[in-house]
Amino acid sequence: MGAEAAAISVGALRAPIVIRPSRGWASLRLADVWTYRELLAFLVWRDLKVRYKQTVLGVAWAVLQPVLTMLLFSVVFGRLAKMPSNGLPYPVFAFCALLPWQFFANALTASANSLVTNQQLITKVYFPRLVIPLSALGAGLVDLAIAFVVLLGVMGWYGFVPSLRALALPLFLLLTMVTVAGVGLWLSALNVKYRDIRYTLPLLTQLWLFATPIAYPTSLVPEHWRALFGLNPMAAAVEGFRWCLLGRADGLERLIVPAGVVALVLLASGLYYFRATERQFADIV
Repeated sequence: MGAEAAAISVGALRAPIVIRPSRGWASLRLADVWTYRELLAFLVWRDLKVRYKQTVLGVAWAVLQPVLTMLLFSVVFGRLAKMPSNGLPYPVFAFCALLPWQFFANALTASANSLVTNQQLITKVYFPRLVIPLSALGAGLVDLAIAFVVLLGVMGWYGFVPSLRALALPLFLLLTMVTVAGVGLWLSALNVKYRDIRYTLPLLTQLWLFATPIAYPTSLVPEHWRALFGLNPMAAAVEGFRWCLLGRADGLERLIVPAGVVALVLLASGLYYFRATERQFADIV
């Protein structure tokens, strides 16, 4: 009886664990993402399996999408419209820009729809909801790595060999990731409350595509529009990829600073808005 009484007294001293939703513009608690890193890795692996499950071509789709888009751009803009390409072969000019863009567009779509897609998981298990939209970036990086190998082959075909500038490529990839994370957090949180987001997302992505110098060089943008053009982080990311891999870019030095500032603002505001509305996800979704 003495041992039982001691066990009861020890149990009584233990404070209950209470999980409370965050209030207002709460702490971001980014350390929680690291604590649940295994869950993040599992979600990335699950997204990859679901994406290519029961497909005939499998991971080849990661290559076909940018390659077919490059061929279409080469015919429409390169041959028919005679779009300048800074003295570069148009297929290389377009393909080099399509790599970060396809990663951005695909990751943004997956991130924006991630909370609604995983509503069963959100309503049953506690974990940092931030893990779900961030997992879309991991799956997109795998596709980007596969397509990058094809780009190296296309560059070799046209006689381009990466120089030491390629060491700066992770910086522009980071700029792309920060941008898609910031916008994705905003859209994923808004999509829980306003389901119109999933209908406006294709239009937003299409407009953003033409606002980014993928099919055309930055030199075609009128001078009085350059300041506004510099607020698009993807413009700097695309030109950065061209500079790192092909050695040519238009006005990158004027784009990089405002693009970095805008990307960081998007990320910080997206994190705070996501955390502020996180407590409502399970009730609304």
